Amino acid sequence: MEATVPAGYRLSFDPAELQLEVIHSYLSRSYWSPGIPLHAVATAVRNSLTVAVFNGAGAQVAFARMVTDHASFGYLADVFVLAPHQGKGLGHAMVQALLELPEVKGMRTLLLLTRDAHGLYQDCGFQRVQDPSHFMQIRRPGNYPPPP
Repeated sequence: MEATVPAGYRLSFDPAELQLEVIHSYLSRSYWSPGIPLHAVATAVRNSLTVAVFNGAGAQVAFARMVTDHASFGYLADVFVLAPHQGKGLGHAMVQALLELPEVKGMRTLLLLTRDAHGLYQDCGFQRVQDPSHFMQIRRPGNYPPPP
């Protein structure tokens, strides 16, 4: 399935185009990273494969990133579409575009966590973890490295 965006929008993998203030503004209010500092967002974005959607005026309206070892594993994170642009398939287009990257296609394991977008990810080929007993975690809510 090819990633397409509706007329009036443009998808980009160019990190130079990312509008960090838009990304930080959304993520710092999201349920998964409330209060995340700008420097932590900048570091995360810099160290990930990223995709964004821009409207016709050049404003960033959506974002997603893949945390990866660039060989066998990827973790899809921080997928969002700003409210006025939701319901147009932009989230699906970004996820599909990341999954179509040659290096991602060759990865053995792709994961993500979601509280409320299971349908979107299932449409892109993700399935619920069959045996979650294998997963372990260390949770440190609000723990971010100090600014550089």
